[in-house]
Amino acid sequence: MGCCCRAGSSWLTTPRLITNVASLNFRPIFNMCSVSFHRNNTSSPTASYSRRWYKPERRGGISQAPEIVRHWVQGDALPGGKHQEERFTIVSYNILGDRNVSNHGDLYRNVLPTYLDWDHRRRVICEELLGLNPDIICLQEVDKYYDLLNILEKAGYLGSYKRRTGGSVDGCAMFWKVDKFQLLEGESIEFRQHGLRDNVAQLSVFETREAKSRRLVVGNIHVLYNPNRGDAKLGQIRFLSSRAHVLSEKWDHVPIVLAGDYNSTPQSPIYKFLSSSELNLMLHNRKELSGQRRCHPSQVLGLRREKGILFVLVDRFFNSRWSDEEINVAIGAPKSHIAMHPLKLNSSYAMVKGPLTTRDNSGEPLATSYHSKFLGTVDYLWYSDGLAPTKVLDTLPINVLKKIGGLPYKKLGSDHLALVSEFAFLEVVGATEDRLSVKGDIC
Repeated sequence: MGCCCRAGSSWLTTPRLITNVASLNFRPIFNMCSVSFHRNNTSSPTASYSRRWYKPERRGGISQAPEIVRHWVQGDALPGGKHQEERFTIVSYNILGDRNVSNHGDLYRNVLPTYLDWDHRRRVICEELLGLNPDIICLQEVDKYYDLLNILEKAGYLGSYKRRTGGSVDGCAMFWKVDKFQLLEGESIEFRQHGLRDNVAQLSVFETREAKSRRLVVGNIHVLYNPNRGDAKLGQIRFLSSRAHVLSEKWDHVPIVLAGDYNSTPQSPIYKFLSSSELNLMLHNRKELSGQRRCHPSQVLGLRREKGILFVLVDRFFNSRWSDEEINVAIGAPKSHIAMHPLKLNSSYAMVKGPLTTRDNSGEPLATSYHSKFLGTVDYLWYSDGLAPTKVLDTLPINVLKKIGGLPYKKLGSDHLALVSEFAFLEVVGATEDRLSVKGDIC
């Protein structure tokens, strides 16, 4: 399947470069689940939460607007002391579909209507993206694609879009700087064709326009939200990883970045699947694979007691059984209980250490998404051999999110935060022998 376009299955436009980006006067504005706090941190972000967690702090009856500032965090020195000038910056950002704001108003009851208006959010989102000036942009939950394209193409970007199947109107969009990368191959994935619901994903093969050109596979996915369908979540991630591997092999084992909203927390079995390449389904409850159920803000902040441990164990036992159909969806092979994907992946944020005010025990952000029913991390930038993260744009401290009371906000156009990583290309010796081969039907 090709990407959605103006006049067919694909398109490329000649970008109309603008010279007045600076005139926007943009200043970059830059999971938490209860189990991931650093308990030995005396300034724990939970210590001063008010009883009504969802209300912004007020002093003297006037809401105090917090300053929204995000800081770059530098990574460790490159392996072996290598220094590579060939670097690129990539953004992953769930921008909150305009229709979803209308359909799920209960999630934004603490957000001013002005901040939910699409005209406001479009301006804020585009100002943020242009201020960050990334080389590649991966967006999820896009239902106003041409609104964004009309702005970004003037700043030197080309774009592609894939809308979800079924009744939903949003999808995934990818943009890249035309003076930095050229597109060699693109692929859109409709998971419905493989019995994996109506979500979609994108894969693109890019080549740098540097004197010494480097190639790269970039994936963009919005994994199914439904916490009960851990089988479908696993199936979607497995399929994307397999297709990314195929493209990487086709273009001479080039490195891979997989961006997106994975609708799974850092403490979840799905996160373990991504980071370790395999998961034994029989050890886990299908409805708990994503970890989302433990991230209601009242649970995260310790304002609502968890279920008793005995009840949790009993519930896990009776709900851990997998049907043959569910196993087939998750693994693609009903006679196996082990889900596998062929990539060796690391998360850029987990590999670039940040402060306790923004990171959990795994190194991931405490929160990349915040609304009335969720406070935690579900967004990631995964990368393979051949790349190293050199810096990331850190997320916001919990005390700042507390003051905001919920997203979107004045200078934050979505209920998610944009993730931003700079990567360096590395020379990987012996990478081919370490890679897993894909045999037979990848589904």
